[in-house]
Amino acid sequence: MTRAEQIRELVRRPEPLLMAGVYDALSAKIAAAAGFEATFVSGYSVAATALGEPDFGLLTQTEITATARAVGAAISIPVLIDCDTGYGNAVNVVRTVRDMQRAGAAGIFLEDQVWPKRCGHMRGKRVIPLEEQLAKLRAARDARGTADLFLVARTDARAAVDLDEAIRRGRAFRDVGADAVFIEAPESVDELGAIARALPDVPLVANMVEKGRTPLLSKEELRELGFQMIVCPLAGLLAAARALRETYRHLRQHGTTRDILDRLLAFEEFNALVDLEAKYALDQKYGG
Repeated sequence: MTRAEQIRELVRRPEPLLMAGVYDALSAKIAAAAGFEATFVSGYSVAATALGEPDFGLLTQTEITATARAVGAAISIPVLIDCDTGYGNAVNVVRTVRDMQRAGAAGIFLEDQVWPKRCGHMRGKRVIPLEEQLAKLRAARDARGTADLFLVARTDARAAVDLDEAIRRGRAFRDVGADAVFIEAPESVDELGAIARALPDVPLVANMVEKGRTPLLSKEELRELGFQMIVCPLAGLLAAARALRETYRHLRQHGTTRDILDRLLAFEEFNALVDLEAKYALDQKYGG
């Protein structure tokens, strides 16, 4: 069974597939240890952690591929990768698909924004013509071949045009063979419900961004609405950024972390997380 087939099996269950957003090998290990059955590499988070920049079309194909490779090597659960627009036209999409397959990805998200794209919950988005995006999706579908790849087709037309256009595109994405459809940034529960009613015959993705444009709903609430896949792309990044900010401020002010050790992972606990004992065993085996 391919990793893409694993995703398809998970999506067929009555319970939605919930995926935490990760951005490097360590965050992926933590997500896997928490019990997630699949995870999602967030372009927003990789831009923030690798570049210290916003999700504003600055992240390159090479950078996201390197992250996909590191995450895929670190964990055994299936990983879906945010591949933005595919980094160009349909020919570029073919390369992106093959790079992601070599990196061990189970699937990709491919969106219809004009490049340079920006986060789906930022202002000023524009979308390419529908026929151009359908050509890119056909290229992705054909390029995956027998190696397989789970293809999530995303539209940002809700913000760039209107909800009717977003639903029209979602139906076209379904018809061209996408494994799942993702209509980004609906602005109410009613809009989420309208999307689910309009697309009852394809797995739907809900994107839960804390204090973003879309209401923050629970897995159960989204299941009742009719969504089969849920990504929470920024929760880990936002939590880590706050923890780092508070810890560094405390250290700068007080000159020690001695009085906040309860906020930190213990040294031995962290070593266990990255499986230090396995390296000791290898070292001993080969006479280091």
